[in-house]
Amino acid sequence: MASVFSSSTSATLRMTPMYLKPQSDHLQLRKLFVCSCTQLRVPFPKCSVRLYMVSFNPFYGRRGLRSFSVDSSSGVGGKHPERHVTSGVFGPNNFQSSSNDLEGQLQELFDEVKTMIKLGKEDDAIDLLQANYEAVKEQVDSGARGIEEAAVLDVIALGYMALGDLRTIASLMDALHKIVTGLKDEEPLLDSILMHMGSMHAKLEKFDLSVCFYRRSLQIMERKYGTKSSFLCTPLLGMAKVLGTSGRATEAIEMYQQVIKILESSRGEDCKELIVPLCALGNLQVKEGKASDAEYTFNRVVNIYMRSYGENDERVGMAMCSLAKVKCAKGNVNEAIDLYKSAIQILRDSKDVALDDEVMEKMRIDLAELLHAVGRGEEGRALLEECFLISEKFKGKENPSLVPHLVNLATSYSRSKNFAEAERLLRISLQIMMKIVPPDDPSITFPMLHLAVTLYNLHRDEEAERLALDVLCIREKAFGKESLPVGEALDCLVSIQTRLEKDDSELVELLKRVLKIQEKAFGSESEEVMETLKKIVHYLDKMGMKDEKYPLKKRLSILRNRHKQMAIY
Repeated sequence: MASVFSSSTSATLRMTPMYLKPQSDHLQLRKLFVCSCTQLRVPFPKCSVRLYMVSFNPFYGRRGLRSFSVDSSSGVGGKHPERHVTSGVFGPNNFQSSSNDLEGQLQELFDEVKTMIKLGKEDDAIDLLQANYEAVKEQVDSGARGIEEAAVLDVIALGYMALGDLRTIASLMDALHKIVTGLKDEEPLLDSILMHMGSMHAKLEKFDLSVCFYRRSLQIMERKYGTKSSFLCTPLLGMAKVLGTSGRATEAIEMYQQVIKILESSRGEDCKELIVPLCALGNLQVKEGKASDAEYTFNRVVNIYMRSYGENDERVGMAMCSLAKVKCAKGNVNEAIDLYKSAIQILRDSKDVALDDEVMEKMRIDLAELLHAVGRGEEGRALLEECFLISEKFKGKENPSLVPHLVNLATSYSRSKNFAEAERLLRISLQIMMKIVPPDDPSITFPMLHLAVTLYNLHRDEEAERLALDVLCIREKAFGKESLPVGEALDCLVSIQTRLEKDDSELVELLKRVLKIQEKAFGSESEEVMETLKKIVHYLDKMGMKDEKYPLKKRLSILRNRHKQMAIY
């Protein structure tokens, strides 16, 4: 479901719920257009990786032990940051040629599993993996708990990772944990197995365990290759990602910087391998509000792409998009607009980017948002119309993907006070939704609430109230009475019923519900809470309820002073 943007550009560029602006001439949803994520999306070449060789007698399940291969998209193994050449999932280990047969079987197994998944034969893939798991389990149950058993269990776990079967992966990780705990660091393959375990535990959201496995893998590799070897980049990047995800941003930033330093010393300051850690570092800096640091980081990304692929390569355009977001976060809106325009033109001219490409669509919408924010609404609306026409051409006139574009256009027209055209577009979007979802489906409430706001601005308050009440009822059933979507509908309903002169005590009760939801979602000192307190105090004062008003008014005064101080700093 798309969201919409505010009249002032968001410094964090994050998805936020829509809330009504209080005390305005026209009722508006606080957010307007679809806001794309701050993560840089750039295409990196995938690599075909080979598995390790292990020296023990192969065993077979129902069809024999088949084999495994993992590419960079799987989240484990994948392309080594320091090289473009193919490397095995288990890194630069070398083993006896007598184990080539097992390696080949493992390679074949994973290839067959991937093929089965691609053809929709997931049950066959599961049967194949299970047969091989039962075979290795017999070895483990008989007392064999060496590196060979660990390696095969690891490979089977990678297969279940490709299937997305997290429950089975969790069970395999428990068994593998018991084996690797008893293995010495000198065992071949152990460093790579530990890296895979770190990745899979991250997928299971067991972040502390993930960091432990990554750290042990890193320590082994440091002893093997030295503290400046580029082989360390893989576990460092994995651990940095986990630390960033689990809220340990400072440690994650230090690790990304360590990777960058290693690659700069081994491959040069402009090597393409720097792109991955630089993008990850820049995204984390944006998330932590370090816009100036992120600007420097993404400038490096743009420059490396330009030198490596030329100024008109689509990767340059995508990197410019991330740099534009940082410029926006710093308040340099005009520079951000220029960067977006350049990026979009590069992608338009590229033969490798389709006209209806999702990334290009998000760029157009982000640019439209900024253009509206600086008062260039007609330019922004032209981009929104372009998004709509492209989507209509490629997906059809009644495709549900048109709904966010219709709502965005309607919001743009509303900002220009052309509420009649906004109503027309919203009714079209509502008709599309009604043809494809049941009348109580929560997705239908998105254009419905926008239509309620538009009707309010056209002074058709009774019809607006009916729609707002329908939205509230559907969302309460779908999301719960204390959910953010319900809070949004309540806030809208209060504004409509205020003009209908409904009983003030009823409005206060609705606002108290909104306040409770906002406190839970945004914190008791948030701006949203302050605005709702302002409304409640107004109605309590109007009703002469001084005793109930006093503590809320005092709290509101404290919040106002706090926000004023924050604005100064």
